[in-house]
Amino acid sequence: MAKSFNSVLAKFLLSVAGSINKKKLVKASIDCKKSQAETLRAILDYAKDSVYGKEHNFAKILEATSDDALFEAYRQNVKPNDYEDFRPYVERHKNGEENVLFPGKPKMYATTSGTTSEPKWIPITNEYYSNIYSKMTKVWLYSFIENRPEVFNGKIVSIVGKAIEGTAPDGTLYGSVSGVTQRDCPGFVKKLYTAPADVFTIADYKARYYCIMRFGIEQDVTLIVTANPSTIVEMQNNVNEFFDDYADDIEKGTISSKINISDELRQKMLAEKNIKPNPKRAAELRALKAKYGTVLPKHYWPNLQILNTWKCGNTRMYLDKFKNSFPDCCLHQEFSYFSSECRAGLVMPETKDTNGTVVFPHMHYFEFVEEHDIDSENPKFLQLHELEFGKKYCPYVTTWAGLYRYTMSDLLEVDGKFNSIPTIHMVQKINGIVTMTGEKLHERQFISAVEDASKATGKKLKFYIGFADIEISAYHFYYEFEDQNITQAEADEFNKLVDENLKKVNIEYDAKRASFRVKDPIAHILVENSFEKFKARCIDEGARDGQFKLNILLQDENRHAKFKDLVKK
Repeated sequence: MAKSFNSVLAKFLLSVAGSINKKKLVKASIDCKKSQAETLRAILDYAKDSVYGKEHNFAKILEATSDDALFEAYRQNVKPNDYEDFRPYVERHKNGEENVLFPGKPKMYATTSGTTSEPKWIPITNEYYSNIYSKMTKVWLYSFIENRPEVFNGKIVSIVGKAIEGTAPDGTLYGSVSGVTQRDCPGFVKKLYTAPADVFTIADYKARYYCIMRFGIEQDVTLIVTANPSTIVEMQNNVNEFFDDYADDIEKGTISSKINISDELRQKMLAEKNIKPNPKRAAELRALKAKYGTVLPKHYWPNLQILNTWKCGNTRMYLDKFKNSFPDCCLHQEFSYFSSECRAGLVMPETKDTNGTVVFPHMHYFEFVEEHDIDSENPKFLQLHELEFGKKYCPYVTTWAGLYRYTMSDLLEVDGKFNSIPTIHMVQKINGIVTMTGEKLHERQFISAVEDASKATGKKLKFYIGFADIEISAYHFYYEFEDQNITQAEADEFNKLVDENLKKVNIEYDAKRASFRVKDPIAHILVENSFEKFKARCIDEGARDGQFKLNILLQDENRHAKFKDLVKK
């Protein structure tokens, strides 16, 4: 693997900046209770003169003389919140008002889906951006170097959102923070990206993936970064469909006219990346197809060092779709616990074997409610240092961006420690819990029941999903079997085993089934590539690809209707 001057420079500078900021994280991890108290005091002091700070007595809270008194005063003055509690304050910021949730105005907004038809507008302050999306991003990139020293010897395929999507009423920009971060990254890193930034402005997702792969497959890629592993599946599907077109384009230095983008954008992207005819690489790619038939990443990117995606929660069901597709030297590194509302931490080299995220005690203030207490009227809130190994919790965050005691609506599990910091990984969204008559069926129980049935019967699945139907008090379970010749009778027998497995893992489900309050689940056989077809339809209807998430057990008639259309006839 040849090293360019730019890759050597990137490794050196990222190592310097990353190691400096990692030392600060390590220092904060020695006594995370102390670090949390210092962080909470700093955030409250920063926002004490804002509208929200005055309404909630931040100045009074800061008079607490001990860490425990500070935590208690904060709980007494600020109730737990979800986004709808903050929406009125955010609207004031969006309309130009300053000093509402924090001093001044946001640098930008990150938009994401919410519990209502209106999206969440998540403020990003300069303080938040400079710390979390600058300093700690350097630690993240440095972790790649620690895990694989040659990771920046080649190029980077990074899938991000569109940096700028529009403006709030007062002119403040909104868009993808990952896109803005990539846009604002140092020039020596920017040169390593295979695709021009304009590729993420392409509305047609198939055209967008075509361009990402057309630029990427021409080059020696050593790092892939994309949060959602379903994106990897989409990328390979694009390769399978358009491989010959890639080779033709690379040979001629073009982007196919069959791709749904404007000629202006086509020429702009080619010029930005200085694309020239490359018949040598085109010949290499054609030789790979002649040799292997189906060409995989391990063939066209044999030097790939790190694949960085989510691996925890329900995303793990997609991992089997590209199992054995990457070179043996490639490390599949967990992306870390991360959302638009809060980049909570990172998986460090020291925790990569457990996929455990080391949260930033010096950047955010965290509280947790244990799983059994989540639905209580008065749940007990725990501090970071109070978490116990193997237990599950819902986190509440306080950030430098105007979120105070904000519920993440996630279920996390403690899997280890980084000095005094309990490390965590994602289990599921709390709204992955479905109940019609009090059965409180968990998404992870459904996943386990299906996977156990698959092992017992030998019937492998490519995808599955379940929906609660309150009208008939029954669950619809949809299965895409690898064997497309599975009959309805066989699917029904498989479904009965899933049902029995659920009874074993959930006593409430067992009781409700026995009393006929929950009827027999109904089995449906899905057409081939059902998830990909569902996702494509959602994106065509306006969903954002980079933030696309899907629970595997849910009550959602809009999504249910889409799967009804994907049942095999």
